[in-house]
Amino acid sequence: VQLQAFGGGLVQAGGPLRLSCAASGGIVRIDDMGWYRQAPGNERVLVADINSGGSTNYADSAKGRFTISRDNAKNTVYLQMNSLKPEDTAVYLCNANVISRDYGDYVAGRYWGQGTQVTVSS
Repeated sequence: VQLQAFGGGLVQAGGPLRLSCAASGGIVRIDDMGWYRQAPGNERVLVADINSGGSTNYADSAKGRFTISRDNAKNTVYLQMNSLKPEDTAVYLCNANVISRDYGDYVAGRYWGQGTQVTVSS
């Protein structure tokens, strides 16, 4: 199973950015999907997650500004970020709990994407 993230970049404060993360590779089912971020010298923290039924959970810092969504047909999770602030600058990583099939065996695993840099200038 591989997760590939797209959409990071440099944006001015107050601007929007949309991240996407696509999962691939023998997938049978994806349960929770989420976005985390890690700034230099800080721990990795949850930004938002979404379960297979569409229920969402947000960090306080993301509430009202970020929206997580998913397209189950495309095995993709999105993070729409609005009103970005310099303190949102970090590497953003996607995560998914996946049931996959490997040579006839079912495998349950938690997988991470490679991360995408988001830089918000003031």
